[in-house]
Amino acid sequence: MLNIVLYEPEIPQNTGNIARTCALTGTKLHLIEPLGFSVSDKAVKRAGLDYWNLVDISVYLDFEDFLKKNGNPRPYLLTTHATTKYTEIEFKDNDYLMFGRETAGLPDEIHERYYDRRFRIPMRDNPQARSLNLANSVNIVLYEALRQNHFLDLV
Repeated sequence: MLNIVLYEPEIPQNTGNIARTCALTGTKLHLIEPLGFSVSDKAVKRAGLDYWNLVDISVYLDFEDFLKKNGNPRPYLLTTHATTKYTEIEFKDNDYLMFGRETAGLPDEIHERYYDRRFRIPMRDNPQARSLNLANSVNIVLYEALRQNHFLDLV
């Protein structure tokens, strides 16, 4: 099983769409608080439709709580601040793919801690368009990880 980690997500529709993808791919979803919404919000459930109950989801008080409860994993960070492309990762089952807040990304402390595990999705350099939508970014990277692992048990 692969793992998607959302650090302090802010937009319920993004998290709902990511939850739906996780449900359909057998991917565990990890949410690190504070969240910009309640997981019971209508917007999250609406975006995830009737898939919400199919998601293996864990919520953590903070990043240290996440590390402690998951045996101190070494996540791959997806960030616009990296130079190495996500396609250079050799994904394995049980890997953790971590994405930051929609408006601010990941904090400097996490960047510094995992400096050698930072990757990016290639895109045009355009100051008017900072990055891809969070849900789209998760899908791009997750499906590459699934492809490399022969789509695990997906049909």
